[in-house]
Amino acid sequence: MVSEGVSGVVCTPHLNASQANKAPYDEHRVLLDDLRAMAPPGVELFSGWEIMLDGSGVDLRPMALSLGGSTARLVEFPRRPLPPGATEELLRLRMSGIVPVVAHPERYRGCTLDVLHSWRELGAVLQGDAMALLGAGPMSELARAMLAEGLTDVLASDNHGDRRALSTARRWLEEIHAGQQADVMTRENPRCLLENRALAPVPPIRFQTGVFERLKALLFGRSRRAAGHA
Repeated sequence: MVSEGVSGVVCTPHLNASQANKAPYDEHRVLLDDLRAMAPPGVELFSGWEIMLDGSGVDLRPMALSLGGSTARLVEFPRRPLPPGATEELLRLRMSGIVPVVAHPERYRGCTLDVLHSWRELGAVLQGDAMALLGAGPMSELARAMLAEGLTDVLASDNHGDRRALSTARRWLEEIHAGQQADVMTRENPRCLLENRALAPVPPIRFQTGVFERLKALLFGRSRRAAGHA
């Protein structure tokens, strides 16, 4: 990550909201301190959780659930169709004084651009999965449509100890002359979240002819390099 220009990583192990009061906060604090001691120079590690909203009404205000001590909380929904009260639950969280950051909204069945606009209007932050931009099918189509609407506030690698990274998505965005948007989504807005500052708007990206051919070329080249490395 450091070699690709990453300067900060928020560590977000999975946690069900229904089990939030039983989360191993102290154990994870010790593990994070150990990771910080081993981390190479140039990268800062922050604490956090990715909280599955497996029920409604859970108090997510405790600071131990925050992203790096901020007011932000990273939340997600099950991959089945969105629960009927998803928007109301995000509004409840926002009214409680926290900023819900919705992880990978392009994954949720029944999620539309209209739904995402309503989430943004109530104060939620939308965090896209960088790798979803580079695929095919409904999930990737929605991810790219979010960029076209200026709906993606933050891009994340969603790395799980594997090869997923921001670098390929950033290169693609730069190739299509969206380097400004890439910087806002991967540098400026993540920093704003952790510092409790207002996020910068992300200008809509206008896709032109040849964009997806360039995307295929990037992905093909990445696959060949990975095979050669293996």
